[in-house]
Amino acid sequence: MRSILIAIDFSENAERALAAAKLIAEKDVTELLILHAYQPYIADVNVAPGNVMPGVGGADFLTMTTELEDEFHKRLDEYAAELVAQGYNAKALWAVGSVQSAIEEAINDHVPDMIVIGRTGSGGFLDKLIGSSATHIALNSPCPVLVVPPQTEPTKFKKVVYATQFEYEENNILREVFVLMNHLGADLTLLKINSDTQPDIQPDNQYIADIKSHFTIREGQIVIREAKHVLDGIEGYCDEVAADLLIMSTRERSFIEEYLINPSITRKLVVDTHVPLLVFHLK
Repeated sequence: MRSILIAIDFSENAERALAAAKLIAEKDVTELLILHAYQPYIADVNVAPGNVMPGVGGADFLTMTTELEDEFHKRLDEYAAELVAQGYNAKALWAVGSVQSAIEEAINDHVPDMIVIGRTGSGGFLDKLIGSSATHIALNSPCPVLVVPPQTEPTKFKKVVYATQFEYEENNILREVFVLMNHLGADLTLLKINSDTQPDIQPDNQYIADIKSHFTIREGQIVIREAKHVLDGIEGYCDEVAADLLIMSTRERSFIEEYLINPSITRKLVVDTHVPLLVFHLK
């Protein structure tokens, strides 16, 4: 893998995102691009009578904001320097503005092979992306995106679950997945959850046979389970086998698929999963 873009906000989950990226990176090959999107301090102009605040544009205010920006810049450089000291090829990327625009600009400038973002429950990266934008990066980036939740401390990716509905051809994604599994030395299970709430349009055997014709699949590597809800079934199986990485693919859907027939399970998992989630994008 040539490069991995890691978005950090200096929270605890920034450490988790970096730890996850280091597990996937190849020290002699992969460049770790450490991105921080700095959002300048905006003073609250709704000050109650009697309170005192530095005047916006005044010397005290400008000094405070400059010192804050310098501190964040220093911390970003320290992150990159520490990775270099550990033997990684790392580069600090500084941006000003929203997280989403900073990541999109970095994608255009550096064309990373993967993006890693940390998810927290208290104002972290995904939480800052309001409404539908909260899943935009994970679902629409041109490269795979790894979302690291706050409930995990990534130390290994050895037990991996690839959740699929066997509803469309995924061999191009699986080819990338098997290459990654070989690099990680991981055990991969292909999981299908049958549920009354999830349409089952195409026969599973058609796609399973196609997968077996292209890849070496051992006995028991494909698991089909029943659950009331697909999301619960996926997370329940991950807990059962102590999975440390969940992989799913997403693709562009028509209006009918998206809103009437097949709402995206991937979209829900991005914000809900307690297992690190790697999202691939079908072309």
